[in-house]
Amino acid sequence: MGTREASHAGSWYEDNPSELSRQLDEFLAGVPEKLDDNSLPIPGARMIIAPHAGYSYSGPCAAWAYKALDLAAAKRVFVLGPSHTYYLRGCALTTYDKYETPFGDLVVDRATTNELKGTGRFSNMPPQRDVDEHSLEMHLPYLWKRLEQTFGDDPSKFPPIVPILVGDGSVEQEKAIGQMLAPYLKDPQNAFIVSSDFCHWGSRFSYRPQYSNGSVRNLDSRGSGGDLGVDPMVLEKEAGTQPPIHEVIRVLDEMAMNAVKTGDHSTFYKTVQDTQNTVCGRHPIGVVVAGLEILGKEGLDEGKGKFSFVQYQRSNLVKRTSEFSVSYASAYVII
Repeated sequence: MGTREASHAGSWYEDNPSELSRQLDEFLAGVPEKLDDNSLPIPGARMIIAPHAGYSYSGPCAAWAYKALDLAAAKRVFVLGPSHTYYLRGCALTTYDKYETPFGDLVVDRATTNELKGTGRFSNMPPQRDVDEHSLEMHLPYLWKRLEQTFGDDPSKFPPIVPILVGDGSVEQEKAIGQMLAPYLKDPQNAFIVSSDFCHWGSRFSYRPQYSNGSVRNLDSRGSGGDLGVDPMVLEKEAGTQPPIHEVIRVLDEMAMNAVKTGDHSTFYKTVQDTQNTVCGRHPIGVVVAGLEILGKEGLDEGKGKFSFVQYQRSNLVKRTSEFSVSYASAYVII
Protein backbone atom coordinates (compact mmCIF):
# COMPACT_ATOMS: atom_id res chain seq x y z
CA MET A 1 0.00 0.00 0.00
CA GLY A 2 2.79 2.42 -0.76
CA THR A 3 5.22 4.04 1.65
CA ARG A 4 4.58 5.17 5.20
CA GLU A 5 6.01 8.67 5.56
CA ALA A 6 8.58 9.51 8.23
CA SER A 7 6.04 11.69 10.03
CA HIS A 8 8.23 12.55 13.03
CA ALA A 9 11.32 13.54 11.04
CA GLY A 10 12.08 17.22 11.47
CA SER A 11 10.50 17.34 14.93
CA TRP A 12 11.41 14.31 17.04
CA TYR A 13 14.66 13.79 15.15
CA GLU A 14 16.67 15.39 12.34
CA ASP A 15 15.23 15.18 8.84
CA ASN A 16 18.52 16.15 7.19
CA PRO A 17 20.37 12.88 6.40
CA SER A 18 23.84 14.30 7.01
CA GLU A 19 22.89 15.87 10.32
CA LEU A 20 21.00 12.77 11.41
CA SER A 21 23.94 10.52 10.52
CA ARG A 22 26.32 12.78 12.44
CA GLN A 23 24.03 12.73 15.49
CA LEU A 24 23.67 8.96 15.51
CA ASP A 25 27.41 8.48 15.06
CA GLU A 26 27.97 10.78 18.03
CA PHE A 27 25.53 8.82 20.19
CA LEU A 28 27.10 5.49 19.21
CA ALA A 29 30.60 6.85 19.85
CA GLY A 30 29.51 7.57 23.43
CA VAL A 31 29.10 3.84 24.11
CA PRO A 32 32.17 1.86 25.28
CA GLU A 33 33.77 -0.57 22.85
CA LYS A 34 32.97 -3.44 25.23
CA LEU A 35 29.90 -4.36 27.26
CA ASP A 36 29.82 -7.22 29.75
CA ASP A 37 33.33 -8.18 28.57
CA ASN A 38 32.06 -8.59 24.99
CA SER A 39 33.22 -6.61 21.98
CA LEU A 40 30.42 -4.82 20.16
CA PRO A 41 28.21 -5.82 18.52
CA ILE A 42 27.76 -8.74 20.91
CA PRO A 43 27.72 -12.02 18.93
CA GLY A 44 24.26 -13.55 19.02
CA ALA A 45 22.59 -10.49 20.56
CA ARG A 46 19.70 -10.63 18.10
CA MET A 47 17.18 -8.78 20.27
CA ILE A 48 17.23 -5.44 22.06
CA ILE A 49 14.94 -3.26 24.15
CA ALA A 50 15.42 0.43 23.39
CA PRO A 51 13.49 3.68 24.03
CA HIS A 52 11.48 5.65 21.50
CA ALA A 53 11.35 9.27 22.70
CA GLY A 54 12.77 12.20 20.75
CA TYR A 55 16.45 11.68 20.08
CA SER A 56 17.48 14.67 22.20
CA TYR A 57 15.97 12.81 25.16
CA SER A 58 16.47 9.09 24.56
CA GLY A 59 18.95 8.91 21.66
CA PRO A 60 22.08 8.52 23.85
CA CYS A 61 20.42 5.73 25.85
CA ALA A 62 19.19 3.90 22.75
CA ALA A 63 22.74 3.88 21.36
CA TRP A 64 23.76 1.36 24.03
CA ALA A 65 21.24 -1.18 22.76
CA TYR A 66 21.94 -0.53 19.08
CA LYS A 67 25.68 -0.82 19.44
CA ALA A 68 25.15 -4.25 21.05
CA LEU A 69 22.72 -5.48 18.36
CA ASP A 70 24.13 -8.22 16.15
CA LEU A 71 22.62 -8.03 12.65
CA ALA A 72 25.27 -10.07 10.82
CA ALA A 73 22.98 -13.03 10.10
CA ALA A 74 19.71 -11.10 9.86
CA LYS A 75 17.39 -11.86 6.95
CA ARG A 76 14.56 -9.82 8.50
CA VAL A 77 14.14 -7.48 11.47
CA PHE A 78 11.00 -7.51 13.60
CA VAL A 79 10.14 -4.16 15.20
CA LEU A 80 7.63 -4.47 18.05
CA GLY A 81 6.13 -1.42 19.70
CA PRO A 82 3.11 -0.25 21.71
CA SER A 83 0.18 1.70 20.31
CA HIS A 84 -0.02 5.32 21.50
CA THR A 85 -2.58 6.56 18.97
CA TYR A 86 -5.51 4.16 19.41
CA TYR A 87 -6.65 1.47 21.80
CA LEU A 88 -5.48 -1.89 20.51
CA ARG A 89 -6.43 -5.26 21.87
CA GLY A 90 -4.02 -7.91 20.66
CA CYS A 91 -1.56 -7.25 17.83
CA ALA A 92 -1.65 -5.36 14.53
CA LEU A 93 0.41 -5.39 11.34
CA THR A 94 1.26 -2.61 8.94
CA THR A 95 -0.47 -2.39 5.58
CA TYR A 96 2.39 -0.40 4.04
CA ASP A 97 5.04 -1.88 1.75
CA LYS A 98 7.82 0.48 2.84
CA TYR A 99 8.73 2.76 5.73
CA GLU A 100 10.41 6.04 4.89
CA THR A 101 13.46 7.31 6.78
CA PRO A 102 15.58 10.40 6.00
CA PHE A 103 18.22 7.98 4.71
CA GLY A 104 15.92 6.03 2.40
CA ASP A 105 13.08 3.53 2.53
CA LEU A 106 13.10 0.27 4.49
CA VAL A 107 11.14 -2.52 2.80
CA VAL A 108 8.43 -4.41 4.69
CA ASP A 109 8.72 -8.20 4.59
CA ARG A 110 5.30 -8.80 3.06
CA ALA A 111 5.74 -12.59 2.99
CA THR A 112 6.23 -12.67 6.77
CA THR A 113 3.42 -10.20 7.52
CA ASN A 114 1.08 -12.30 5.36
CA GLU A 115 2.20 -15.41 7.22
CA LEU A 116 1.47 -13.75 10.55
CA LYS A 117 -1.88 -12.41 9.33
CA GLY A 118 -2.80 -15.95 8.37
CA THR A 119 -2.69 -17.00 12.04
CA GLY A 120 -5.85 -14.98 12.69
CA ARG A 121 -4.21 -13.23 15.65
CA PHE A 122 -3.41 -9.93 13.93
CA SER A 123 -5.52 -7.01 12.79
CA ASN A 124 -4.36 -4.31 10.36
CA MET A 125 -3.07 -1.02 11.67
CA PRO A 126 -5.33 1.75 10.38
CA PRO A 127 -3.06 3.56 7.90
CA GLN A 128 -3.32 6.99 9.52
CA ARG A 129 -2.75 5.52 12.97
CA ASP A 130 0.33 3.80 11.55
CA VAL A 131 1.62 7.15 10.28
CA ASP A 132 0.85 8.89 13.59
CA GLU A 133 2.53 6.21 15.73
CA HIS A 134 6.08 6.97 16.84
CA SER A 135 7.02 3.79 18.73
CA LEU A 136 8.11 2.01 15.54
CA GLU A 137 9.34 4.97 13.51
CA MET A 138 11.82 6.21 16.11
CA HIS A 139 13.88 3.04 15.74
CA LEU A 140 14.22 3.06 11.98
CA PRO A 141 17.01 5.65 11.53
CA TYR A 142 19.06 3.80 14.14
CA LEU A 143 18.31 0.53 12.40
CA TRP A 144 19.34 1.98 9.03
CA LYS A 145 22.62 3.17 10.52
CA ARG A 146 23.38 -0.27 11.97
CA LEU A 147 22.33 -2.03 8.76
CA GLU A 148 24.67 0.24 6.82
CA GLN A 149 27.50 -0.56 9.22
CA THR A 150 26.77 -4.28 8.84
CA PHE A 151 25.90 -4.69 5.14
CA GLY A 152 27.48 -1.63 3.51
CA ASP A 153 25.87 1.35 1.83
CA ASP A 154 23.74 -0.57 -0.70
CA PRO A 155 20.16 -0.59 0.71
CA SER A 156 19.20 -3.45 -1.64
CA LYS A 157 21.28 -5.70 0.63
CA PHE A 158 19.40 -4.66 3.78
CA PRO A 159 17.03 -7.22 5.31
CA PRO A 160 13.35 -6.21 5.30
CA ILE A 161 11.41 -5.22 8.41
CA VAL A 162 8.32 -6.67 10.11
CA PRO A 163 6.57 -3.83 12.02
CA ILE A 164 4.14 -5.04 14.71
CA LEU A 165 2.09 -3.12 17.25
CA VAL A 166 1.40 -5.07 20.42
CA GLY A 167 -1.63 -3.88 22.33
CA ASP A 168 -3.41 -4.73 25.56
CA GLY A 169 -3.75 -8.35 26.59
CA SER A 170 -4.16 -10.64 29.57
CA VAL A 171 -1.32 -12.75 30.89
CA GLU A 172 -2.73 -15.73 28.99
CA GLN A 173 -3.05 -13.76 25.76
CA GLU A 174 0.52 -12.48 25.99
CA LYS A 175 1.77 -16.01 26.55
CA ALA A 176 -0.18 -17.19 23.53
CA ILE A 177 1.43 -14.53 21.32
CA GLY A 178 4.81 -15.42 22.81
CA GLN A 179 4.24 -19.06 21.88
CA MET A 180 3.34 -18.06 18.34
CA LEU A 181 6.49 -15.89 18.06
CA ALA A 182 8.78 -18.52 19.60
CA PRO A 183 9.71 -20.16 16.24
CA TYR A 184 10.64 -16.73 14.86
CA LEU A 185 12.71 -16.02 17.98
CA LYS A 186 14.50 -19.33 17.55
CA ASP A 187 15.45 -18.68 13.92
CA PRO A 188 19.00 -17.20 13.88
CA GLN A 189 18.12 -15.22 10.75
CA ASN A 190 15.62 -13.06 12.66
CA ALA A 191 16.54 -9.97 14.70
CA PHE A 192 14.18 -8.12 17.03
CA ILE A 193 13.81 -4.54 18.23
CA VAL A 194 11.44 -4.08 21.18
CA SER A 195 10.33 -0.48 21.63
CA SER A 196 9.64 0.82 25.14
CA ASP A 197 10.16 3.72 27.47
CA PHE A 198 9.91 3.00 31.18
CA CYS A 199 8.29 5.02 33.99
CA HIS A 200 6.25 8.03 32.86
CA TRP A 201 5.96 10.15 36.01
CA GLY A 202 3.74 13.20 36.31
CA SER A 203 0.16 14.45 36.41
CA ARG A 204 -0.19 14.23 32.63
CA PHE A 205 0.34 10.48 32.97
CA SER A 206 -1.90 10.18 36.06
CA TYR A 207 1.02 8.48 37.77
CA ARG A 208 2.86 10.24 40.59
CA PRO A 209 4.10 7.66 43.10
CA GLN A 210 5.97 9.05 46.05
CA TYR A 211 7.17 7.81 49.42
CA SER A 212 5.03 8.73 52.43
CA ASN A 213 4.62 7.18 55.86
CA GLY A 214 6.53 4.02 55.06
CA SER A 215 4.94 3.16 51.71
CA VAL A 216 4.86 4.25 48.08
CA ARG A 217 1.50 5.55 46.89
CA ASN A 218 0.27 7.12 43.67
CA LEU A 219 -1.01 10.66 44.25
CA ASP A 220 -3.30 10.31 41.23
CA SER A 221 -5.03 7.09 42.25
CA ARG A 222 -8.63 7.30 43.36
CA GLY A 223 -9.37 6.91 47.02
CA SER A 224 -6.43 6.23 49.30
CA GLY A 225 -3.93 5.98 46.44
CA GLY A 226 -3.09 2.36 47.05
CA ASP A 227 0.18 0.91 48.28
CA LEU A 228 2.19 0.05 45.18
CA GLY A 229 4.08 -2.75 46.87
CA VAL A 230 7.53 -1.17 46.82
CA ASP A 231 9.72 -2.41 49.67
CA PRO A 232 10.31 0.74 51.78
CA MET A 233 13.46 -0.82 53.23
CA VAL A 234 15.09 -0.67 49.79
CA LEU A 235 14.33 3.02 49.47
CA GLU A 236 15.31 3.91 53.02
CA LYS A 237 18.56 1.97 52.81
CA GLU A 238 19.69 3.61 49.57
CA ALA A 239 18.18 7.09 49.81
CA GLY A 240 17.48 7.82 53.46
CA THR A 241 14.27 7.99 55.44
CA GLN A 242 12.67 10.53 53.07
CA PRO A 243 13.63 9.38 49.56
CA PRO A 244 13.19 11.98 46.81
CA ILE A 245 10.72 11.23 44.05
CA HIS A 246 13.41 10.40 41.51
CA GLU A 247 14.64 7.62 43.78
CA VAL A 248 11.12 6.19 43.95
CA ILE A 249 11.09 6.24 40.14
CA ARG A 250 14.44 4.46 40.00
CA VAL A 251 13.29 1.69 42.34
CA LEU A 252 10.05 1.20 40.39
CA ASP A 253 12.01 0.90 37.16
CA GLU A 254 14.55 -1.45 38.72
CA MET A 255 11.71 -3.69 39.87
CA ALA A 256 10.44 -3.84 36.27
CA MET A 257 13.90 -4.41 34.80
CA ASN A 258 14.74 -7.10 37.35
CA ALA A 259 11.46 -8.83 36.50
CA VAL A 260 12.41 -8.79 32.81
CA LYS A 261 15.79 -10.27 33.66
CA THR A 262 14.19 -13.25 35.41
CA GLY A 263 12.97 -14.47 32.02
CA ASP A 264 9.67 -15.40 33.66
CA HIS A 265 6.70 -13.79 31.93
CA SER A 266 4.32 -14.12 34.88
CA THR A 267 6.82 -12.39 37.17
CA PHE A 268 7.16 -9.44 34.79
CA TYR A 269 3.41 -9.18 34.20
CA LYS A 270 2.63 -9.27 37.95
CA THR A 271 5.35 -6.73 38.79
CA VAL A 272 3.96 -4.19 36.34
CA GLN A 273 0.41 -4.85 37.55
CA ASP A 274 1.36 -4.50 41.22
CA THR A 275 3.41 -1.32 40.81
CA GLN A 276 1.19 0.15 38.08
CA ASN A 277 4.42 1.31 36.48
CA THR A 278 3.71 3.17 33.26
CA VAL A 279 6.09 1.13 31.12
CA CYS A 280 4.52 1.94 27.77
CA GLY A 281 6.07 -1.06 26.01
CA ARG A 282 5.09 -3.54 28.70
CA HIS A 283 3.05 -5.61 26.23
CA PRO A 284 5.76 -5.88 23.52
CA ILE A 285 8.25 -6.73 26.26
CA GLY A 286 5.78 -9.21 27.72
CA VAL A 287 5.26 -11.21 24.53
CA VAL A 288 8.98 -11.56 23.80
CA VAL A 289 9.73 -12.55 27.40
CA ALA A 290 6.96 -15.17 27.07
CA GLY A 291 8.49 -16.42 23.82
CA LEU A 292 12.00 -16.55 25.27
CA GLU A 293 10.67 -18.44 28.27
CA ILE A 294 9.35 -21.12 25.91
CA LEU A 295 12.74 -21.36 24.18
CA GLY A 296 14.39 -21.67 27.57
CA LYS A 297 12.21 -24.64 28.46
CA GLU A 298 13.09 -26.24 25.13
CA GLY A 299 16.75 -25.86 26.03
CA LEU A 300 19.07 -22.91 25.42
CA ASP A 301 22.77 -22.75 26.10
CA GLU A 302 23.79 -21.18 29.40
CA GLY A 303 23.81 -17.39 29.24
CA LYS A 304 21.22 -17.22 26.49
CA GLY A 305 17.59 -16.19 26.48
CA LYS A 306 17.63 -13.62 29.29
CA PHE A 307 17.98 -9.86 28.99
CA SER A 308 20.93 -7.84 30.24
CA PHE A 309 20.29 -4.14 30.87
CA VAL A 310 23.20 -1.92 29.94
CA GLN A 311 21.90 1.61 30.36
CA TYR A 312 19.24 3.46 32.38
CA GLN A 313 18.45 7.17 32.26
CA ARG A 314 15.72 9.57 33.37
CA SER A 315 14.75 12.73 31.52
CA ASN A 316 14.53 14.63 34.81
CA LEU A 317 15.48 13.92 38.42
CA VAL A 318 12.07 14.75 39.88
CA LYS A 319 11.94 16.43 43.28
CA ARG A 320 8.53 18.12 43.20
CA THR A 321 5.06 16.81 42.38
CA SER A 322 4.62 19.46 39.67
CA GLU A 323 7.47 18.03 37.60
CA PHE A 324 7.57 15.36 34.90
CA SER A 325 9.93 12.56 33.95
CA VAL A 326 10.21 9.68 31.47
CA SER A 327 12.69 6.86 32.02
CA TYR A 328 14.71 5.14 29.30
CA ALA A 329 16.47 1.78 29.38
CA SER A 330 18.52 -0.28 26.93
CA ALA A 331 18.98 -4.04 27.03
CA TYR A 332 20.06 -6.93 24.86
CA VAL A 333 19.57 -10.67 24.88
CA ILE A 334 21.65 -13.38 23.25
CA ILE A 335 19.50 -16.05 21.64
